[in-house]
Order: sequence, then C-alpha cells, then structure tokens
Amino acid sequence: MKSNRISSYSFAVLISLMFVLSSCSYLQQKMNFDANSQSEKKVLSVKAEFVKDTLQKPNYGFRKVNRFTPVLHKDLIVIANSLEGLAAYDIGDRTLKWTLPITKGVESAGAVINSRLFVGGLNGVFYSIDLDTAKIIWEFDTKSEIVAEPVLHDGYVYFVSGGNILYCLDAANGRQVWVYNRQDTGTQMTIRGGAKPTISGDKIYEGFSDGSLVSLNVKTGTPQWEVLLNKNTKFKDIDASPVIDGDIIFINSYDDKLYAVSKSSGTILWKSQYGGASTPLIVGDRLVYTSSKGHLVVISKASGNLIWQNDKIQGIATDPILHKGLIVVGESQGSVLFFDLLTGELKGHFDPGRGVLGRLVSDKIKRVYFVSGEANLYGLTVENTKVNNNFSTIK
Repeated sequence: MKSNRISSYSFAVLISLMFVLSSCSYLQQKMNFDANSQSEKKVLSVKAEFVKDTLQKPNYGFRKVNRFTPVLHKDLIVIANSLEGLAAYDIGDRTLKWTLPITKGVESAGAVINSRLFVGGLNGVFYSIDLDTAKIIWEFDTKSEIVAEPVLHDGYVYFVSGGNILYCLDAANGRQVWVYNRQDTGTQMTIRGGAKPTISGDKIYEGFSDGSLVSLNVKTGTPQWEVLLNKNTKFKDIDASPVIDGDIIFINSYDDKLYAVSKSSGTILWKSQYGGASTPLIVGDRLVYTSSKGHLVVISKASGNLIWQNDKIQGIATDPILHKGLIVVGESQGSVLFFDLLTGELKGHFDPGRGVLGRLVSDKIKRVYFVSGEANLYGLTVENTKVNNNFSTIK
C-alpha cells in the first residue's frame, strides 16, 4: 500500500512538472514572437524603375540648370533639358520616340491641352508644339529667355518672360493679345525664376521680381490692384504661383514669408514665418510649402499657425506634391524625400546625384517622375516593406 501511494504521488508530480515546462515553453515562444513582431516595422522602399539619360551628347561645358517638369501624354513621357531641347519616350518600353532640338534648350515647365504643348525656351521663343508629331505649330519671340511656366485659359496662353513682362497670346495662332510690362528700375538682386500666373473668374494674378502681387483683367490686361508684399532689400522675388482658395490667395515670397491675401481687394490677411520659391500645396485644412531656408512647413490654412516643420532640407526644395498620401519634395543639393503628412516624419528617400531643381510629377498610381540636375529622367516607385529595427536604412 505504501508503495502504491508513492507511485501515485510521483506520477502527479511528473504531470505537474510537465505542465509547468509546457507553459514556460509556450510563454517563451510567445515572448519571442512578440519581440520579433516589435522589432519589425514598415518602412518605405523607394526604387528607380525608370532611368534615362536625356542628353544625346555628353556635356563637357558648364553645368546647366535642368528643372523641366516631365509631361505625361497618352503613352509618352515628354522631357526637356537646358542644352538640346525636347524629347519623348515610350513610357512602357522606354524607347526614344522623337526629339525636337531647341537652341539653348528648355528650362521652364510647360502646359498641355488637346495634345498641344506650350512652353518657352532659353532662346526667348515661346512655342506651341504638337506632341503626337513633334511639329512646331507656331512660335512667338519675346527676345528674353523664358524660365516661367505658362497657364492656359479659354483659348489663351499666359506667361512671364525673363524681362518681367506678362504676355497673353491666342493659343490657336500665337497672336499677341496684350502685354503687361512690370520693368523694375531698382538695383536689387533677383533669383532665377518666374511665377506661373493663376486665373480665377475674370482676373489673372501674378507675382513679380520686385515683390509685388498684381491682379489684372484676364481679357484686357488692365491692372485691378497691386500689393507690395516683400520689402527685403536683397531678394524680393515672388517666383511661386498664387494658389486660390475661395476669396483667399496664398502666395509664397522668396526669403520673406508666405502671405494670405484677399482676392477681391489685395489686403494682407496674415503672413507665416517662412517664405520661399515653392508654390504651396493645399491638403484639406493645411498648407504645405518649402522655404528658402531649408524648411518643409505645414501650417493651418485658416490662420497660418504652424502645425509641424522639418528643418533638414539640403538647399532649396521643389514644390511639394502628394503621392500615395505622402508629401514628396526634391532637394536642390540632395535627394527626393518622402514625408508623412500628419507627423512630418521622413519615411524614405532617393538620391539621384546633383540634386533636383524641377517640380516632380505623380501619375497618382505607380510612379513619381522628375528630371535631375544631371538631366537624367527618373521614375520612382514606392512601397511599404517590413524590416528589422536593427537594420533600418532610412536616411
């Protein structure tokens, strides 16, 4: 009897011990699983899936400014550089479809409507070009290099030349309709650039290198009001396009501030802390823009109050764009950067070499396209991937 009691007791202890060991093993596996899960996080993988050298011949001379914004047209992607002119590639197989030489090249962005590209050259000539045939429909000589993007409206094309003159041309034939000459007799320095006009109703709004924002009648060019925004003694330029939301104009001024201006009267409503050359982006109740001091800034659209800022931009940044819910900007001395819209956290980057000066463009689905400072065309894809925290390579 005693022996049986010992045996039963031993069996019970053995079962209890096995249960404890099994529990410990389960807990250890769970802890390892949780630790592994916590050590992994999603990061943004940025890859160049589309790369093309846009120069037909190597450039052994002075480095040129390349800041053309790629144009997506049907199955083509059209680009330009500041040496040779325009070229179009098949966006699928990446083969060269056509080239259009333009003396001194093209630096400004273009505007497209009904397969027609309207763009100005560094030779001072403004062009209307058939994108399907690469034929020049008409040209208009301003006798001053053109580096500003045009805008199309109701059959007319509007743009600013390097001579600080706002032109209105008939888009069908290139005939001059009116001009507004904003010659500045001052001696202050100006930065290289020019603002794309903005049209709302029967008014056109344009910023000039003397720091003024002007409202004009869109059909006659007659000034309606003007306001001097930037009173700096050095750089006064307004090279950002005005952005209109209701009765408010948001306009960025180089080395100064971003202003909210009444569209009807030109009255300054408020101004932010930083200014620059980028056109602000409206995202919901927020304004996103970059400054000349190397900031990416997000402010309240209603008040101008700061929501967040990132101070690590190298050089001057391009106009911000949205791609898959991320803010994307290019650095003039660095990379293409992808930021979280809500927090400002840097999620990913891509370094093309020699920076980015021209505005980026998103196809909204797959890629972000841009021309680098070296005149290379890139198409970037972005996707979330899981990596171990110990091996994260985000910049």
